[in-house]
Amino acid sequence: MDSLTNSQDNFITQYLDYIGYVETPTIYNRWSCLSMLGALLGRQYQLEFGHFNINPNQYVMLIGTSGARKSTAIKVSKKILSMTGYDTISADKSSKEKFMLDLAGIDTEGDGNSKNADSMLDNNLWGDDDNNSDASEMYIACDEFNDFIGNGNLEFISLLGNLWDFEGVFKNRIKNGKSVNINNPTVNILGGNTPTNFVRAFPTDTLGQGFFGRLLLIYGEPTGRKITFPVAPTAEATANIVQSLMMVKQYAVGKTQLSAKVKLLIDKIYKTWGGIDDIRFESYATRRLTHMLKLCLIISASNFRNFITEEDVVIANTVLTHTENLMPKALGEFGKSRNSDITHKVMSILNNATYAMPLKDIWEIVHNDMDKLNDLAEMVRNLVAANKVLTVGGGFLPNKKVIEEVSSDILDYSCLTQEERNMVK
Repeated sequence: MDSLTNSQDNFITQYLDYIGYVETPTIYNRWSCLSMLGALLGRQYQLEFGHFNINPNQYVMLIGTSGARKSTAIKVSKKILSMTGYDTISADKSSKEKFMLDLAGIDTEGDGNSKNADSMLDNNLWGDDDNNSDASEMYIACDEFNDFIGNGNLEFISLLGNLWDFEGVFKNRIKNGKSVNINNPTVNILGGNTPTNFVRAFPTDTLGQGFFGRLLLIYGEPTGRKITFPVAPTAEATANIVQSLMMVKQYAVGKTQLSAKVKLLIDKIYKTWGGIDDIRFESYATRRLTHMLKLCLIISASNFRNFITEEDVVIANTVLTHTENLMPKALGEFGKSRNSDITHKVMSILNNATYAMPLKDIWEIVHNDMDKLNDLAEMVRNLVAANKVLTVGGGFLPNKKVIEEVSSDILDYSCLTQEERNMVK
């Protein structure tokens, strides 16, 4: 199917314009949009990859302090997606067993709107219809992700990790011993979390699990914008953005083919990527190429076409590289030491500081978390020695990493807003 004319704006640009001037960080709105597109496309738009297919589904977690407007970004995108008629959105709270039944479309409430649990658990999900190849989709869009998954639910975490790129019939036993067979389960996640609650949901010993290699951590900070009375979009603007989203679904269909030039560019990115300078992302590094190809699918679809161009690849690599430079900050000190939660809190305080904070000001905020002021002083000294914190005029500020925006055929930071680019300066 041919794409729209060049006069048609990219959907992501349209969406950010629709959101307008708000308190929410742009990076949250961008990734909520990317996640929404991935959920909408499901398995209708794919890239053949060896023996398997790559789908545009993603696991995205918005990370930031309370009040950073994660919930707003998630709720708006979920609302727009629902207005297209998309209805396979998970409950706000679930269990591993209930989620599998919902993914299978099995009615456990007896409302008659989905398949009956008693009959379906006794048979294969697809009954006698061998020609039924429909995928089973579920979009987990929860601004309070811990309400959905609970705290330290290792079995649920492992299950979601397995479903990220699963093909075929997924067989799972629930508590009553009966099996649920799910054809081509397709799961998307858009969650919100604070650093503190993230640690509660994912104990440090889960860092080595495959789920973390499949999870994109989107770090954001409060913008500082204060908008007392936000301007609501007009009914016409909302109708237009919904129509554009439905057009994405119309155009991005089938298995995309990569040109020789596109393959060469992807090969160059894959073989020259320098990794994330943080051992906690070791498992992520092994799946980085897949993450980028998923983004390539979504970005090409956002241009109302079903083929990937070199420009799509550059934009995907840029957005992903920018996000990766912030991912260690999203984890903070999680998984590094026995005092990682306190250290992360201190770093969060400094990251949001508008001046070089003296030790006494930091102590006023964390004194309930530590026994002695000397312990805080030692912690800050260690952060200075690790080059994480700078001493400025008797106070302390974070040592923020700067992305070198050099001319390159694999990166183009002009596709990001100035606000996003300033996050790493």
